[in-house]
This record gives sequence, C-alpha cells and structure tokens, in this order.
Amino acid sequence: MPRLMDMGLEKLRNMVLDMAELSQNTVSTSIDAYVQGRDLRDRIYSWSEELRMLQDEVSELAVELIARYQPVASDLRFIKSCMEVAYGFSRFGRYAHDISDVIGIFGDLSSCDRQSVKEAGSQAKDMIRLSIKAFTERDVELAGRLKKMDDVVDNIYLDFVKKSAHEREGNLKCVVSGTLILRYLERIADHATYVGETVPYIVSGERSARK
Repeated sequence: MPRLMDMGLEKLRNMVLDMAELSQNTVSTSIDAYVQGRDLRDRIYSWSEELRMLQDEVSELAVELIARYQPVASDLRFIKSCMEVAYGFSRFGRYAHDISDVIGIFGDLSSCDRQSVKEAGSQAKDMIRLSIKAFTERDVELAGRLKKMDDVVDNIYLDFVKKSAHEREGNLKCVVSGTLILRYLERIADHATYVGETVPYIVSGERSARK
C-alpha cells in the first residue's frame, strides 16, 4: 500500500500543476489582450483570484503534511518548494491582472509601438512554460536556462526605458503604458526564474545564488 505521505505529496503536486496551467493561461491571455487591444480585465481578475485561493490551499496542505508526517530530506524539500512555486504562480496571476488594467487606465493604445512588449511577452511566455516543465520533470539543466532568458527580458525593459528617456517628442501615454507593462513582464520573468531555482533544491538541496 502507498504511504499516506506519498498520497499527500501526489495531491500537493497535482494542485501545483493545476495552478501552473491556470497561471500560464492567465499571463498568455493578458499579453495577447494587450497586443490585440481587448479589455479582458474581468476574466483575468477572476483567474487571478482563483490562483490566489489555490495558493492558500497549497499552503494549507503543505503545513498539514509537515505537521502530521514530519517529513525529512527530499520530501520536506519538495513540500517547501511547492509552497514557493505556488506563490510564484499566484504572482503570475497578479501581474497578468496588472497588465490587463493598463488598457482600462489608458484606453486605446493602437497607435503605440508595441514591438518591445511583444518581444518581452513572448520571452516571458516561454519562460513560464520552461519553468513548469523543469519543475514537473525535475530537470536541473532545463531550469538553468531560465537565467539567460531572464536577462533578455531585463534588457528589453531597460532599453525601452533608456530610449524613451531620450525621445523629446514621444507619446506620453505610450511611454508610460509600455514602461508599466514591461515592468510587469520583467517581474513575471523573475518569478519564472525563481520557480526554476526550486529544481536543484528539490533534487540535491542546493540553492542557486540569485542576482
């Protein structure tokens, strides 16, 4: 018969993977909505709230498993990492909602150059997908690729800010909205990297140094 601990760990894993799928869809929808000029704030807010509640459920189960079974070594590392990863997925939802709010605040942004957002958004989507795959498969090598991808998003954000600062006749609405969204994408990329950092910790107990 399987250990009660194993059954609990499998339930925890499935809850986190449910969050992974929802968070990925939430971020992707928010980015696509911005690019297409669609106002989907209500839908994305609903998903963001669902992610927040799921995070609470993951934390409650994790604490219950620790209290009831007193796990050690790899089991304890996995439980702790699930709590961290669930937080990351919840933040994906929060930032996706922030992105969707930009259209509500600024209105029509069709005249803005959205190339930087498209590039950073595409990279952020790939990072989320990769972080989920690395966590699911406990693939340390795959997780290690996230840091370089994170640098790409950072550079897109910084280049946009620097370029905007030197444009005397730039459209203020485009500059501010673009800066906000790129900042949210930069934070999403950071959290995807943090998800990846849990993988070597789960596997060997080692922590990667954060920048």
